[in-house]
Amino acid sequence: MYQVEHTFAALGDATRLAIIQQLAERETSLSELANPFSMSQTAVTKHVGILAQAGLVEINKRGRTRYCRLKTKPMQQAEQWLETYQKFWKENLNNLANYLDQEE
Repeated sequence: MYQVEHTFAALGDATRLAIIQQLAERETSLSELANPFSMSQTAVTKHVGILAQAGLVEINKRGRTRYCRLKTKPMQQAEQWLETYQKFWKENLNNLANYLDQEE
Protein backbone atom coordinates (compact mmCIF):
# COMPACT_ATOMS: atom_id res chain seq x y z
CA MET A 1 0.00 0.00 0.00
CA TYR A 2 2.93 2.32 0.74
CA GLN A 3 3.97 2.44 -2.91
CA VAL A 4 0.44 3.09 -4.17
CA GLU A 5 0.04 6.10 -1.89
CA HIS A 6 3.26 7.63 -3.22
CA THR A 7 2.28 6.88 -6.80
CA PHE A 8 -1.04 8.68 -6.49
CA ALA A 9 0.53 11.60 -4.64
CA ALA A 10 3.17 12.02 -7.34
CA LEU A 11 0.58 11.80 -10.12
CA GLY A 12 -1.62 14.40 -8.45
CA ASP A 13 -0.09 17.22 -10.48
CA ALA A 14 -0.77 18.12 -14.12
CA THR A 15 2.90 18.82 -14.90
CA ARG A 16 3.99 15.47 -13.53
CA LEU A 17 1.25 13.71 -15.50
CA ALA A 18 2.49 15.41 -18.67
CA ILE A 19 6.05 14.32 -17.87
CA ILE A 20 4.85 10.72 -17.43
CA GLN A 21 3.10 10.92 -20.81
CA GLN A 22 6.32 12.08 -22.46
CA LEU A 23 8.34 9.33 -20.81
CA ALA A 24 5.80 6.69 -21.83
CA GLU A 25 6.91 7.33 -25.42
CA ARG A 26 10.66 7.08 -24.82
CA GLU A 27 13.59 7.81 -22.53
CA THR A 28 14.22 11.56 -22.56
CA SER A 29 16.84 13.97 -21.29
CA LEU A 30 15.86 16.46 -18.61
CA SER A 31 16.38 19.35 -21.00
CA GLU A 32 14.04 17.75 -23.55
CA LEU A 33 11.45 17.19 -20.83
CA ALA A 34 11.56 20.88 -19.94
CA ASN A 35 10.96 22.11 -23.52
CA PRO A 36 7.13 21.90 -23.64
CA PHE A 37 6.65 23.65 -20.30
CA SER A 38 6.65 27.35 -19.58
CA MET A 39 8.84 26.87 -16.51
CA SER A 40 12.53 26.67 -15.78
CA GLN A 41 14.49 23.48 -16.15
CA THR A 42 15.06 23.65 -12.40
CA ALA A 43 11.31 23.50 -11.79
CA VAL A 44 10.92 20.55 -14.15
CA THR A 45 13.85 18.85 -12.41
CA LYS A 46 12.00 19.20 -9.09
CA HIS A 47 8.91 17.55 -10.61
CA VAL A 48 11.05 14.73 -11.99
CA GLY A 49 12.62 14.34 -8.55
CA ILE A 50 9.19 13.81 -6.99
CA LEU A 51 8.39 11.20 -9.64
CA ALA A 52 11.74 9.51 -8.96
CA GLN A 53 11.11 9.45 -5.19
CA ALA A 54 7.79 7.71 -5.89
CA GLY A 55 9.65 5.13 -7.98
CA LEU A 56 7.98 6.18 -11.23
CA VAL A 57 11.08 7.55 -12.94
CA GLU A 58 14.69 6.42 -13.08
CA ILE A 59 17.36 9.06 -13.73
CA ASN A 60 20.67 8.04 -15.31
CA LYS A 61 23.58 10.35 -15.93
CA ARG A 62 25.56 9.89 -19.13
CA GLY A 63 28.34 12.38 -19.42
CA ARG A 64 26.88 15.72 -18.45
CA THR A 65 23.33 14.84 -19.48
CA ARG A 66 20.72 13.27 -17.22
CA TYR A 67 18.21 10.95 -18.89
CA CYS A 68 14.85 9.95 -17.47
CA ARG A 69 13.10 6.65 -18.02
CA LEU A 70 9.63 5.58 -16.92
CA LYS A 71 9.43 2.68 -14.48
CA THR A 72 6.21 0.73 -14.87
CA LYS A 73 5.99 -1.33 -11.67
CA PRO A 74 4.44 1.44 -9.51
CA MET A 75 1.82 2.10 -12.19
CA GLN A 76 1.01 -1.62 -12.35
CA GLN A 77 0.57 -1.68 -8.57
CA ALA A 78 -1.77 1.32 -8.77
CA GLU A 79 -3.75 -0.36 -11.54
CA GLN A 80 -4.15 -3.51 -9.43
CA TRP A 81 -5.32 -1.42 -6.48
CA LEU A 82 -7.86 0.43 -8.63
CA GLU A 83 -9.07 -2.83 -10.15
CA THR A 84 -10.28 -3.94 -6.73
CA TYR A 85 -12.50 -0.88 -6.47
CA GLN A 86 -13.63 -1.16 -10.08
CA LYS A 87 -15.09 -4.58 -9.26
CA PHE A 88 -16.72 -3.15 -6.13
CA TRP A 89 -18.39 -0.26 -7.98
CA LYS A 90 -19.42 -2.39 -10.94
CA GLU A 91 -21.14 -4.85 -8.62
CA ASN A 92 -22.87 -2.07 -6.66
CA LEU A 93 -24.01 -0.27 -9.80
CA ASN A 94 -25.38 -3.53 -11.19
CA ASN A 95 -27.27 -4.08 -7.93
CA LEU A 96 -28.67 -0.54 -8.17
CA ALA A 97 -29.74 -1.10 -11.77
CA ASN A 98 -31.48 -4.36 -10.76
CA TYR A 99 -33.24 -2.59 -7.89
CA LEU A 100 -34.41 0.25 -10.13
CA ASP A 101 -35.66 -2.25 -12.73
CA GLN A 102 -37.72 -3.98 -10.03
CA GLU A 103 -39.22 -0.64 -8.92
CA GLU A 104 -40.59 0.04 -12.39
